[in-house]
Amino acid sequence: MNASGRQIQIPALYMRGGTSKGVFFLPDDLPADPARRDAVLLRIAGSPDPYGKQIDGMGGATSSTSKVVIVGKSTREDCDVDYWFGQVAIGQALVDWSGNCGNLTAAVGPFAIHRGLVDAPADGIATVRIWQANIRRRIIAQVPMRDGQVQELGDFELDGVTFPAAEIALTFLDPGAAGDADGGGMFPTGRTLDILDVPGVGRIEATLIDAGNPTVLVDASALGLTGTETQARINGDAALLARLEAVRAHGAVAMGAARTPEEATTTRQHTPKLAFFAPPATYVASSGATVEAARIDIVARIMSMGQLHHAMTGTGAVAIAAAAAVPDTIVSRLLGGTRDGLAFGHASGRLRVGAQARQRGAHWEVTKVTLSRSARRLMDGAVFVPQGVFGGDQG
Repeated sequence: MNASGRQIQIPALYMRGGTSKGVFFLPDDLPADPARRDAVLLRIAGSPDPYGKQIDGMGGATSSTSKVVIVGKSTREDCDVDYWFGQVAIGQALVDWSGNCGNLTAAVGPFAIHRGLVDAPADGIATVRIWQANIRRRIIAQVPMRDGQVQELGDFELDGVTFPAAEIALTFLDPGAAGDADGGGMFPTGRTLDILDVPGVGRIEATLIDAGNPTVLVDASALGLTGTETQARINGDAALLARLEAVRAHGAVAMGAARTPEEATTTRQHTPKLAFFAPPATYVASSGATVEAARIDIVARIMSMGQLHHAMTGTGAVAIAAAAAVPDTIVSRLLGGTRDGLAFGHASGRLRVGAQARQRGAHWEVTKVTLSRSARRLMDGAVFVPQGVFGGDQG
C-alpha cells in the first residue's frame, strides 16, 4: 500500500478539565521537531477547517474544546511533571503555545497518575507538582485517590459543567511575572492602570496584568456593555467582536506581547485575554438559572480566541483574583477596595477564587491563587493521523 494511504495511531487520552476538554499526550508519542509536531496536532484537532466545525478531527469547534496538552516527567527538582498547553486555532494552521489553560490544568495531575508519571497513594490526596512550561510557573494539584485509582466522580459542582465530579484543588504559585529574570513584572507597563488609544473605539482605561496568563482587564461600561452579556449577544455581533479584538490587540502591544496589533490578531490569538467587568447585577446564566446580585461581588466576562467564553477560563480567574488583591486596578476599583477572595458571576454561573498578595517596595506581588476545578477521562486509546503528516519513517 502507498504510504500516503495509511494512517498511524498515536496513544492519547481525551479529558475534560474544568470547563474545557482536550487531547493529552506523552512527549515521546509525538514528533520531536516542533513544526512536524504542530502539523500532527492540527490534523488531530481537524484544523484548519474553513467550515469552522472540525468535523474531521477531535476538536469541538470552540476555543474551549480545540486544545492539546503534552505532559512528561519533569527535569526540575521542585516539580513532578512538565506541562505544555497548545490552543489550536479552528480556521487557521496555528497552534498557539503562548499561554496556559487553567481549566485543563485540573486534568494534568490525573493524567500524570493515569500514565504512571508520578506515584500516588492508594487513598487520600495525591499532591502533583506541575511545571507549566508555557509561562514558566509552578502549580500544585491536589488529586483525590480511592482504592488505588484517581477519584473522578463526586458531588463537586462547577458552573459550566453539566455533571458533578470530584473536586481538585489547584494552587497557582507566584502566578504573576514579578520574578521574571527578563523583566516586565506582573504589570508589564509598571502601572496598574493604562490608557489604550484604539482606533475606532477610542481611549480605553485598562489594567494590563500578567498573572495566570497575560490579560487585558477593562470596565464593561467603557465598551458600552453591562458585563452580563450572553454568548449569543456578543458572538452574534461581528462589529462588536471586531472592536473587542482591537482592544485586545492594542493591549497586547502595550504589554510587549506583540509588535503590532496585526501580529497579535494573526499569530498571538490565545494571549493576552480580554476580560470586562461591572458591579454586581442579577442575570440569567446560560443554564437558565438566575445568578443573584447578592451572591456575587462583581460580574465578569472573558474573550477567548475571538469569542465570548461560555464560562470563565481558569487563568482568567487567576488574573481576576490577582487584580482584586492589588489596589487601583480595574477590578479592585469596581470592588471598592482590595479583596483576598471573591465570588464573581460569569456567563454560566458563579465562581469563587482567592489570592494572597504582598507589597515589595513600590511593587505588588501575588504569591498564590487558589481555586477548585474537576476533571474526568472521556476516552483512553489512540488517535489516528495520515502517515504523511507524522513522517514517512513511521508505520
